[in-house]
Amino acid sequence: MIKLTADSTCDLSKEILDAYEIDLIPVHIVLDEKVYSDNVDITPRDIFRFVEEEDKTCRTAAINVYEYHRFLEPLSKKYDSVLHISLGSGFSSCYQNARLAAEGLENVYVIDSANLSSGSGYLVYRLAKAINDGSNIEDLLKLAHNIIPKINGSFVIDKLDYLYKGGRCSNLELVGTKVLKIKPCIEVFNGQMQVGSKCRGSFERCVKNYISDRLVDIDQIDQDIIFITNADSDQNLMDHVVNRIKDEYDFKEIVINKAGCTISAHCGPDTIGIFFLEK
Repeated sequence: MIKLTADSTCDLSKEILDAYEIDLIPVHIVLDEKVYSDNVDITPRDIFRFVEEEDKTCRTAAINVYEYHRFLEPLSKKYDSVLHISLGSGFSSCYQNARLAAEGLENVYVIDSANLSSGSGYLVYRLAKAINDGSNIEDLLKLAHNIIPKINGSFVIDKLDYLYKGGRCSNLELVGTKVLKIKPCIEVFNGQMQVGSKCRGSFERCVKNYISDRLVDIDQIDQDIIFITNADSDQNLMDHVVNRIKDEYDFKEIVINKAGCTISAHCGPDTIGIFFLEK
């Protein structure tokens, strides 16, 4: 038997986790030096309340080697193989810590997703389906190797306040986006976050343009699965996004996810992302 595990940053829904018996280990959220565990004793809405109403500072912290070892070792004794998918090594030391924790556990395999949120979630979901179909560990490692460089992930965010508070953008950039009403698109490229296209106007207008921009080369996109992820976004806008993708594109499966604490802590509310696989 093969056990699939992941960092909580994969942002998969409880329904998917339960259906495929995927175990998560939570990353840490630090609010004014008090440490919480992602979706265990803190939620994205808690973060938004703490930051916006109580003006607290928020950051994330990696899972340490001891925590990974305590998580993985019992599973290694129970299953033939354990496959763990980590937050991308370009964003955190989680991958390195998980690798160190797995040393000496010969049946534990740690994979660097090179992604975050539903980018990692996409990989976990595809591997879970493959396990269900009877793939062995060698097949799964090859599948992960093939999928990772083809995952296309991005977010459009309403405001840079959270990135600024986290030290990921300058005050000049923050003020500039507010004055010019710019909504940036944050893309994952080569395992790193970078600012992509920028749109001016209301968040609703920018989201509509964002969908068109990301899916413009639809013939180059694997249309089996698309993930739509949001952080406390307006429900009417989310309905528009989902219905438009259903009506205009031919994806066989649309997975709708809530962004977890890590993305929420860095990007804030009113963040919408789409993730798919390039051919």
